[in-house]
Parts: sequence; structure tokens; C-alpha cells
Amino acid sequence: MPNATCSLCGHQADTEEAPLTWATSVENGRKLLYCDRCARDNVRSIEGKLDSAWW
Repeated sequence: MPNATCSLCGHQADTEEAPLTWATSVENGRKLLYCDRCARDNVRSIEGKLDSAWW
């Protein structure tokens, strides 16, 4: 199984599971992961449930 990968920047985690500091989002039925840096930079958009296309 591949390592967890950020859906925005492509950063890969060291493990298959996303670290606790990463954010998870569901868009159009797909589970997306965001690394801690991308999640921090876009926290308002994530909490506002905006599609990542709008970021």
C-alpha cells in the first residue's frame, strides 16, 4: 500500500496512514488528505466546506 499523500501539494507521509496532524476532507465522495502545512494554510476554506478548486 502506498504512503499517505497530500492531495494538494503531493507531500508523502512516512507511513500508510495519515499522521494525526493531517486534515481529512470528503469531496464528491472521494476522501482527500491534506498535510499539516496545507491544512494550516487553508483551514478557513476547509472548515467552510469549500471545494479545493476554490482555494
